[in-house]
Amino acid sequence: MASKVVEISNVSKKFGKLSVLHDINLSVNEKDLMAIIGPNGGGKSTLIKIIMGILTPDTGEVKIFGREPKKSRKLMGYLPQHVAFDPDFPINVFDTVLSGRYHGLFKGYTKSDEEAAEKALKDVDIYKLRDRQISEISGGQMQRVFIARSIVREPKLLIMDEPMASIDPEMQNSFYKLLSRLNDKMTIILISHDVGAVSAHVDKIACLNRELFYHGPVEGSAKGLEEVYKCPLELISHGIPHRVLGKHEK
Repeated sequence: MASKVVEISNVSKKFGKLSVLHDINLSVNEKDLMAIIGPNGGGKSTLIKIIMGILTPDTGEVKIFGREPKKSRKLMGYLPQHVAFDPDFPINVFDTVLSGRYHGLFKGYTKSDEEAAEKALKDVDIYKLRDRQISEISGGQMQRVFIARSIVREPKLLIMDEPMASIDPEMQNSFYKLLSRLNDKMTIILISHDVGAVSAHVDKIACLNRELFYHGPVEGSAKGLEEVYKCPLELISHGIPHRVLGKHEK
């Protein structure tokens, strides 16, 4: 039986009078490739911040590898939707990935750090770019650099917030193949609002819109997605993400 990586029990969160999450129960097992799907403002980012220990829930309990989130941070890697960086900053690909092993001011990088950076570059198929300046690479290559940096500490859980947002549609298939390979080594949680594109490439889906409407295999998620997006959906495994068969609720 697969061990539990994430266990969320009866979690709720408010900001002022606004209820962002209500009574969330969610579990993620070892080597799951799960997408948390929902509309903008549906609580996806808040839930991820709770999982990472950045926010604490008002009620309920969260365990990551059986411990409090803050005590499991070293086991987690994170790729934000928007990475703050200056593309003209004079730094090469290798040093950008190596920075993911930063130990603090006045602490240098070790041989082990350098080996981990080289391994991460190989894992995402950009080792040949290691000496290139980041100003000289494409957007798709840059995203692979950021993925490499997020896994350079060899996390057991990788969380990715809208990882395909900056990738051209024709390049996305190769990225999903990359995630499938990484999934052999770690549990992955994707955050997305792109229903169809994600559903063709993950094992499980959690449909979130302040409440959790569905949590389980992709094949059974259609009803949950209808509840989340407030319209009838027709999921297609490959091709058009979804077809609206009725009017969205206001």
